[in-house]
Parts: sequence; structure tokens; C-alpha cells
Amino acid sequence: MIIKGGYIYILSNKHRNVLYIGVTNDIDNRIFEHKTGEGSVFTKKYNCTDLLYYEFFDSIEEAIEREKQLKKWKRSWKEELIKTMNPELNDLSDLT
Repeated sequence: MIIKGGYIYILSNKHRNVLYIGVTNDIDNRIFEHKTGEGSVFTKKYNCTDLLYYEFFDSIEEAIEREKQLKKWKRSWKEELIKTMNPELNDLSDLT
């Protein structure tokens, strides 16, 4: 039995006024999907293609729990979390 980990990630558009939180077991492929317009209806509609933040978990279940937690947070809390990893709000997708 192969057990894979999982990631939560936060995307934004170029103006940084929309945030999208997602979960995946293959972050490189998932970000590629978002950048090519195949990721989700929401990210395509709001042009959320820039990876601002991500976390890795040993299990996908842990990642899903973290995603649910973050989706309940206030926007200001999410922005502060992003800035702990990425203070300049650069697109991190080339670094994954």
C-alpha cells in the first residue's frame, strides 16, 4: 500500500485581491492545471494562477483538514500566513 502525502495551497490573481485555497497530492501538476485554465471554474473565472503559499502534510487527510480550517479563517489571517512564507507575494510556482 502506497501512502501519499498532500498539500494545501493558496493561489491569487495578479492584483492579489482574490484568494483560492486548494488541496492536492501533486502540487506541480495541479498548479500547471490552474495556469492552463483547467484547474477549477473559480480559478479560471478570477484568473488565480499565482501560487502564494503551500504546506505539505504526510497524509492527504491531514491536508484536507488544514484546507477546511483555512477556509474558515478571516482574510487578514490568511494574508498574514502567506506573508510568513512569502512576504513579497511572489509567484512560488517555479520553486515547487
